Amino acid sequence: MTEKTVITDQIKIAAVEALKALIAQPSYNQPAESGAPFGPGIRQALDQMMALCDQLGFRTYTDPAGYYGYAEIGETGPTFGIIGHLDTVPAGDLTAWDTDPFQPIVKDGKLIGRGAQDDKGPTIAALYAVKALLDAGYHLKQKIRFIFGTDEEILWRGIAKYNEKESPIDAGIAPDAEFPLIYAEKGLLQAYLVGPGTDQFSLKMDNAFNAVPAKAEYAGPKLAAVVAALKKHNFEFEATDSKVAVLGKSVHAMNAPQGTNAVLRLLIAMNDVFDFKPLKFIGELFKEDATGENVLGKIEDESGQLTFNISTFNVNEKETRLQIDLRLPATISKEQIIKQLDARVKKFDLHYEDYDYLAPLFVPKDSALVKTLMAVYREKTGDQTAEPTISGGATFARTMHNCVAFGAMLPDVPDFMHQANEQWPLASMYKTMDIYAEAIKRLCFE
Repeated sequence: MTEKTVITDQIKIAAVEALKALIAQPSYNQPAESGAPFGPGIRQALDQMMALCDQLGFRTYTDPAGYYGYAEIGETGPTFGIIGHLDTVPAGDLTAWDTDPFQPIVKDGKLIGRGAQDDKGPTIAALYAVKALLDAGYHLKQKIRFIFGTDEEILWRGIAKYNEKESPIDAGIAPDAEFPLIYAEKGLLQAYLVGPGTDQFSLKMDNAFNAVPAKAEYAGPKLAAVVAALKKHNFEFEATDSKVAVLGKSVHAMNAPQGTNAVLRLLIAMNDVFDFKPLKFIGELFKEDATGENVLGKIEDESGQLTFNISTFNVNEKETRLQIDLRLPATISKEQIIKQLDARVKKFDLHYEDYDYLAPLFVPKDSALVKTLMAVYREKTGDQTAEPTISGGATFARTMHNCVAFGAMLPDVPDFMHQANEQWPLASMYKTMDIYAEAIKRLCFE
């Protein structure tokens, strides 16, 4: 195992302070303003990162419209990209947090705050890994460009604008997943199922596409009957005289089968009480199946099985709208899935509407990039059995040429992405910085 490191105590302290300052800037999607297409918080986080990179000696460029920024160093040769994002999901239910999500603290050796794992922490870790190499006197043999996205949690419009306006990188990493390395990613299909409204009840549950909802509330007619149905199904809930809150377990949509979807549980109970065809789609066909097998049959390939997350079911007198997130196995046709899904939901007065699609990622395991990154990971961790993996997640790696997701979470780090009390153990952060420094040194320095 390689013991030598350029990650000094001074670098560690500086990285933690930079991360705390960045987390303290709330940067979730909000209404657009001039120069801030995804809201002022994200623009302020972008400006803050650009100022930091200026201080560290990088050349910086901020898109005037606020869609992206980049910071680079090195004068000649190919360009190695490090692609992160500065936006986060909202904090969610503040009562579920033990601390203020935007007042980061270090407690029990862990840095706690929204963005610690996804993706401010990993981005800062990679940035200071490069800073450590420069401080140690290593000489670049090519350019390194940090590319900062601003809309990763929603529609990737920022990185799309970057690719439209800027020259491509030659190779790169996205520090926005787990070690050891992800060389292939499933396709990501996000869409709506839309149908008629009803005057029997109304629902408004606004949740992110890419998270299994942990809570779903109902306060409408026939409340007692809905509560009785929840009891019959043995679903966990909390009830008062005026409303009921169904409880679940939130996970990232790519891991939907590992979560407990509170929205689905509420709808299954409501289907016992109300006669409404879109409800029957959940109560009689979909149920709690996070693989979509009940609707589409079993769909899988080398990259794994399809996952299917329903995060929102909004109903008013005019319309019903379901929000869905599917992770498609890499070899599966998106068009065939859409055709099959649209046909199945028609029985329930629903139809399919497009929202967003990201094509899958694939970089050969025997490529120079993958082989180098894997060699460093094995040496630094001592895990000689580690192999490149395939993911149902979607990272910015798929938006660039010859790019893979490399870290930043080590295998022993609990997943707090998109969850309350998001945190990153400092020891793991420092280990990640060490891995990044060695990998980037071998790829980009003399």
